[in-house]
Amino acid sequence: MQARNVIIIGSGPAGLTAAIYTARANLAPLVIEGEPSSTSDQPGGQLMLTTEVENFPGFPEGIMGPDLMARFREQAVRFGADILTEKVSRVDFSSRPFGVWVGDPQAAEPTYRAHAVIVSTGARALMLGLESEQRLLGHGLSTCATCDGFFFREHEIAVVGGGDSALEEALFLTKFATKVTIIHRREELRASKIMQERAFANPKIEFLWNHVVDDIVGEQSVEGVRVRNVLTDEASTLGVTGVFVAIGHQPNTDLFKGQLHMEDSGYLVTGPGTATNVDGVFACGDVQDHTYRQAITAAGSGCMAAIDTERWLEAAAHAAIG
Repeated sequence: MQARNVIIIGSGPAGLTAAIYTARANLAPLVIEGEPSSTSDQPGGQLMLTTEVENFPGFPEGIMGPDLMARFREQAVRFGADILTEKVSRVDFSSRPFGVWVGDPQAAEPTYRAHAVIVSTGARALMLGLESEQRLLGHGLSTCATCDGFFFREHEIAVVGGGDSALEEALFLTKFATKVTIIHRREELRASKIMQERAFANPKIEFLWNHVVDDIVGEQSVEGVRVRNVLTDEASTLGVTGVFVAIGHQPNTDLFKGQLHMEDSGYLVTGPGTATNVDGVFACGDVQDHTYRQAITAAGSGCMAAIDTERWLEAAAHAAIG
């Protein structure tokens, strides 16, 4: 089997930007983009579950998330990237060329081999597990205040969660909303003290303690939230037009356990640059970024990974010749 120069696992903004740059460097990348699903590790990543994107540079009128990712994909293909709509089932970074399996992970031989690999499998926002979430995501239901807060000017909205992420989202949303209700299943927050102090001091933020969300109301858009008191079991409806779920993110890194260094939370550890602990394996985007989690920062790190990969391959080629 002839090894590829580089295989890119994942096809969100990070993976496809890496594909554009490596293709332009004549590395003929293979992008294994994943399979269509209702989660963020599908082809195109989380933007495939987003409606209008207004904060990506170059689109002053905004662009639909799936349309933006289609443009990324077309550009990568234009420069010579090969794209495979399959899901990687196994990797072997213990020897070179690296092995990448598609399909049966128990197969004796890998489906592909590569001299370098770029991991861009992203992360998925943890959800509540309600049927209504699938229907209303992008229609008043969001997992990213920075992305969507602007659409909720003069609205009353709810944030679900009690950690730093939830309070950060709530505080940001007070720039737009008239009222933000934080729904938390306990009577005390898990967030850091400084974040709690900021939230308690903000007059636009109210707290609904000891409550869980049973359902999100609305067919075409969010019209309210059905909540239940966990102490009394009393149910009620909160009249809001927006809901932000902020109960955390899970990086899509199960595939790399035992091979790539990870933080306790599962995010890949990178540095310097986008390098992982395995020489020749690089990571970019939300799979290694739990701070910014924006399409533009993911794309930027995809560019970095491509340049790091190109330079690494060039150095390896010189070393082999020498």
